[in-house]
Amino acid sequence: MSDVYEMLQKYHHIAVVGISAKPDRPSHFVALYLQSVGYDIIPINPQYAGRTLLGKRVYASLTEASEAGEVIEIVDVFRRAQETPPLADEAARVGAKVLWLQQGIINDETGEQARAAGLDFVQDRCLKVEHARFFAGQAPVGSNASVSLSEKLD
Repeated sequence: MSDVYEMLQKYHHIAVVGISAKPDRPSHFVALYLQSVGYDIIPINPQYAGRTLLGKRVYASLTEASEAGEVIEIVDVFRRAQETPPLADEAARVGAKVLWLQQGIINDETGEQARAAGLDFVQDRCLKVEHARFFAGQAPVGSNASVSLSEKLD
């Protein structure tokens, strides 16, 4: 499946690799947005493992999350491009369907690995922006929404 629109409709469990606890960081806001529009978010960051972010337990790795019973369909990556190749193999091992490198993250080697492992691959695109582009007006948080982030957090 190479169509982003189809991916966003078909898959609902998104591991956010590199999520930050800081609300002003893109990884945090994207996860909050995705959660607000109905996606199940699985936070992945070894720095916060065992803590709770956005009401969800944070895992150190995709493998740890999978072993805990989390379903992972899309792996949304907020890491440096050079850190992404191992994520292709790990994503495939845990049964993910899509490896998604966020806007500004480009690694063709990772793309080759992901595709060879049977994953769909997206790079240099923001999951939140793509969702808003296709489903504008349906999100309670973020651009084209009727409720602002400050209202959502109150």
